[in-house]
Amino acid sequence: MDSIRGRMAIVGVGDTEVGKIPHRSPTGLCIDAAMRALADAGIGKDAVDGLVTCNSMAEPHMYHAQAMAEYLGISPSYCVSAGAGGSTTFTVLYQAALAIDAGLCDTVLIAMADSLRTGLSREQAMVMQSSSGHPQFETPYGATVPGYYALIARAYMHRYGATLEHLAAVAVTAREHAVLHPGAQMRAPLTVEDVMASRPIADPLRLLDCSLVSDGGAAVVLTAADRAADHPHVPVHLLGAGEGHGHEHISQARDLTTSFARHAGERAYAMAGLGPSDMDFVELYDCFTPVVLIELEDLGFCGPGEAGPFVAEGNTRIGGALPMNTHGGLLSHSHPGNPGSMFALTESVRQLRGDAGERQVQGAEVALLHAQGGIMSSHCTVILGRGS
Repeated sequence: MDSIRGRMAIVGVGDTEVGKIPHRSPTGLCIDAAMRALADAGIGKDAVDGLVTCNSMAEPHMYHAQAMAEYLGISPSYCVSAGAGGSTTFTVLYQAALAIDAGLCDTVLIAMADSLRTGLSREQAMVMQSSSGHPQFETPYGATVPGYYALIARAYMHRYGATLEHLAAVAVTAREHAVLHPGAQMRAPLTVEDVMASRPIADPLRLLDCSLVSDGGAAVVLTAADRAADHPHVPVHLLGAGEGHGHEHISQARDLTTSFARHAGERAYAMAGLGPSDMDFVELYDCFTPVVLIELEDLGFCGPGEAGPFVAEGNTRIGGALPMNTHGGLLSHSHPGNPGSMFALTESVRQLRGDAGERQVQGAEVALLHAQGGIMSSHCTVILGRGS
C-alpha cells in the first residue's frame, strides 16, 4: 500500500479564467490551462511524455487526449482520456503516478476543460441532466440530477435531524472563501438567509444549494519526486490515494446517507500512514450542499449526523479547525463539469506552497482532497503533502 507514497510530486499548476467565457472553446481552454501549468513548472511542452485529459461535453473529440496532444504538438508515450465523472481528476492523478512509477513516462501533464455555461444550449443541458438516470428504474419518472441529490438530502435529514440551515452553512462557507479568490466566479457575500430564500430546485434543495454551471479549465504537471529539484517551486508530494465504487445508479445505492467515500478515504489514509486528525485543510466535492456533510462523516472528520453542526459552528472556515474548499469549491468558484475538481487540486498545491494570499491556511503541510462522480457513485481520495 505504500509503494508510491511520496515518490511523485506536482511541480506545476495552471488555471484559466472561469465563469462565462464565450470567446474560448473547450479545446482552447484546455490548451490554455496546459500552457499555464507548463510555464509554472518552468518547462516547455517537449519535456512532456505523458498526457491525460477528460473529454468535453460541449466539444467532444473521439480521441480527446490524442487531439489535445496534436494541438500541443507533442507525441507522448503515455496518452489517455479518462472518464469517472467528478472524481476523474483525482483518479487520473493516482493513475498517472502509477504510470510514472512503472516507467511508462517521466513527466505527465493532466489538463481538463469544458464550457458548460456557454457551450451547451438549454435543451442540451436538460438532456444531459435527465439522461444520467437508470433507463428502466429512474429516467421514466422524470428525475434530473438535482432530484437524485434531493433524495440523498431528504434521507440524511430524516435520519440525523439535519436542518436547512445546516445545508445553507456549507454554501455560505464556500462563498466566504470565494470572496477571497480573485478568479472565483461568484464573489458577492452570501448569508444563510440568502440560501434559504433562493428559488426551489428539487425539495429540499434551493438554487444556492446547487453548484455553479461554468466554463473553465485547469492543469497540473506531475513527475517523480527525485526530479522535483529541476523545477522552480516547492514540490507537493502525493502521499496517498484510494478509490471506492459502490454503484452506477442511485436506485442501486445501499444507503443514501453514507457512501464509498469511506472506502476511498480508508485506502488513502493507509497508503499515507496518516489519519483525519493529520489534515490541515480539505477540499471536498460540493456539487450539492448535503454531499459535503456525508463526505465529512465518511472521511472520518465527524461522527454520523455531526457534520451539519460542525460546519454551522464555523469549523470549516479558514482559521477554523478544518478549513474546507478554500477556493470556494464547486458552489462558488466554478463547476465546468468533470474538470471541476481540477481547481481543488490547483488550489491545494498553492496552499501547500504557501502561495494562496488572503485565503492562505497558515502552516498548511498536509491536505486531503476528495471527489465523487455520478450520483455518489465513484469516489477517489488523495492526500498531498508539502515537499522540502
